[in-house]
Amino acid sequence: MMQVNGLLFDKDGTLFDFNATWNNWTISVIDHFSEGNATTSQRIADAIDFDLIERAFRPTSPVIAGTNRQAAELVASALPGSDVDAVEDYLAKSATEAPVAPVVPLTPYLTDLQARGLKLGVVTNDTEMGARAHLETASVTRFFDFIAGFDSGFGAKPDPDPLLAFAKAMALDPSTIAMVGDSTHDLIAGRRAGMTTIGVLTGLAQSHELAPYADIVLPHIGHIPELLETA
Repeated sequence: MMQVNGLLFDKDGTLFDFNATWNNWTISVIDHFSEGNATTSQRIADAIDFDLIERAFRPTSPVIAGTNRQAAELVASALPGSDVDAVEDYLAKSATEAPVAPVVPLTPYLTDLQARGLKLGVVTNDTEMGARAHLETASVTRFFDFIAGFDSGFGAKPDPDPLLAFAKAMALDPSTIAMVGDSTHDLIAGRRAGMTTIGVLTGLAQSHELAPYADIVLPHIGHIPELLETA
């Protein structure tokens, strides 16, 4: 590991456990759009690669690392004649109310990182509105110097632009920043931005999937302070 002056976190599957946050919410979304029709429910589930029996996303689902717009397009594809913009608006607004399940107690965790003098940021492919709502629910918005969603004007991962926007805003060399994420989108973006990449296993991707793009793979973000002490 190189000298780290900034930590940039993905949100879902990284700060918050992916399954605990999104599975029940997705069931509610399917119920909303299907209006109780089992055939329509299955069609939506197939479009987003969601297992209705297990009530969970399959690891192959494009929704996991995709943007809200991409999720809306998939849902709309299962609803002939639907308005993609209206579906996107519903997903964005309802997602702000999804329950959040922090991977570790975030207040003491982020207090410690901040005390080390690190600049902290969040870059997610969710909306910025959703990101801020979830961070506020967890009472940790104040710890982050930078929060960006796919709609914040910097683009979406795996493009490096939102990560580089954090580096520019914090006046940090990208090589002194570590990108932390649970998906290959996060880590590919980090590599493209010239950052250290840290994979975590609190999303749906497995270690062997993250390893080709990660400088290190950790069980969860709670192991990062120890890693910083040995850097």
